[in-house]
Amino acid sequence: MTQQDRKDPPIEKDKPCPPETEQERRLRKQRESENQDEALEETFPASDPVSPFVPAKAPD
Repeated sequence: MTQQDRKDPPIEKDKPCPPETEQERRLRKQRESENQDEALEETFPASDPVSPFVPAKAPD
């Protein structure tokens, strides 16, 4: 198994990349999911908290 992303070009242009095995695919998908979860945790909260709406008092 190589340590490059599937979107990376082949290391050797003359030699095509072999198809990944089912185990390699599962590991890649798991790693992608873990990376996405970590990125989400690092960016939370994405914005300032929402301030509650407090209506103004009606004039007497």
